[in-house]
Amino acid sequence: MFSDLMNDTVSVLKQNGQCIDKVQASVQKNKIFIDRSDFVIDSGDLIQRKMSNGAEETYEVIDPGFNEIFHGIPAHYQMDVRKLGIPEANKAVQNITYNVTGPNARINQNSVDNSANVIFINPQVSEHLEVIRSEIARFIQKESEKVAAYEVVNAIEEQFKTGKPSKIVVSTLLKGLPAVGSIASLGSFILSCFK
Repeated sequence: MFSDLMNDTVSVLKQNGQCIDKVQASVQKNKIFIDRSDFVIDSGDLIQRKMSNGAEETYEVIDPGFNEIFHGIPAHYQMDVRKLGIPEANKAVQNITYNVTGPNARINQNSVDNSANVIFINPQVSEHLEVIRSEIARFIQKESEKVAAYEVVNAIEEQFKTGKPSKIVVSTLLKGLPAVGSIASLGSFILSCFK
């Protein structure tokens, strides 16, 4: 029936950065039909069609043309679209804003990563980790034991870099450090940084 006409597979690129992939559609000269209603398509969104020959077309939605269910015809879109040329399509796709969160979160889509990541670690924790490193250098003679201890300190530091360190993991790692110099008291301070 209506779904039998959906011979194209498209991606809907929302202006807020959301991408809905593998959407069955029927792409015509100035119209695109999609018989789904589980997401919203707005004017200005982009529709990308990857063809079996490897080529790609990008369309800008002029009017989404949403139609509610009617006499057995499912809710669907009959969009008025404008086909974009390659330079215009590339520019339009690059102007989509992606909002991502979390430490070191990023999206690179056919682009060079020019981002800068800022990770905040409690400065006192950083100081104490550096003192632990110097205590390891001062008191541990065996190179293999020194390397193992540094790896533990690096793992603790990585926990704090995530922004949400696990107290259980940090506590377990601290127990793996050698009991030399002031390492135990430094470890106690680091644990006291958890709320």
